[in-house]
Amino acid sequence: MNTVFNFSELRDERLVYVRPVEVAELPDEVQRQAKGHAQLYAVHDSNGERLALVKDREMAFELALQNDFAPVNVH
Repeated sequence: MNTVFNFSELRDERLVYVRPVEVAELPDEVQRQAKGHAQLYAVHDSNGERLALVKDREMAFELALQNDFAPVNVH
């Protein structure tokens, strides 16, 4: 389960935050796309805007790094 975001639009901030998200707290449409996952990982910018949802923490960090962002954990 992945959402698409154009990371190239964010030129000023290079720090993004990765945090777990319970699928049950997401909109129904996203829950249907989660395909049995109880938890996903969200990548957020410094303003708290969700940039992406992915299936695991490793993928979230890799996505950020591939787009020249510095990911950090948020609990």
